[in-house]
Amino acid sequence: MPAAVQGVPGRIGVAAGVMMRRSLVLAAVAALLLGRETIGLAQDSQYVIGPDDVLSVVFWRDKDMSQDVVVRPDGKISLPLVNDVQAGGLTPSQLRDSIKDAARRFVEDPSVTVVVKQINSRKVFITGQIEKPGPYPINGPTSVVQLISLAGGLKEYTDGKRILIMRTDKAGRKVARPFNYHEVLAGKNLEQNIDLEPGDTVVVP
Repeated sequence: MPAAVQGVPGRIGVAAGVMMRRSLVLAAVAALLLGRETIGLAQDSQYVIGPDDVLSVVFWRDKDMSQDVVVRPDGKISLPLVNDVQAGGLTPSQLRDSIKDAARRFVEDPSVTVVVKQINSRKVFITGQIEKPGPYPINGPTSVVQLISLAGGLKEYTDGKRILIMRTDKAGRKVARPFNYHEVLAGKNLEQNIDLEPGDTVVVP
């Protein structure tokens, strides 16, 4: 009997250690991903603007015209004097040139800067037995494990072996890819840890 009693704390300690290591791994992956997101947002001049993105438009000599704007569903933004300008489908530098051309009717030699402050158009979704389900904006390569980490990890007692990655192919068909979370964390079958694309949905049953 004493031996059995002594064994219980030991098992609890081992379980706690496993949970702690898992939490540390998730935190490290999330920190790495957030760092990459920040770098990508600052450096990717070829990013294509989309609906719901938040832009900072700065007129250096005309501060009253400077604004933070949200790209509308039709891809346009509204600015003082120049009114509607097409933003969706353009890079920040292309939009800057378009705004400068429109502003020349009212401002002599306008100096304009366009910065993407928040990316909301490139989203992936995660649902099911996850701590923080919902949409997540991505910029740059984001793997399934990284998304799960950003979403707070799997809920306690979740199997994690039958996760599905739902994607719409070029023909418009829904394709489901299997994903085994525990295999990937163990370094096995890493090819299933694909980079996600905007519109992908990760389902955790």
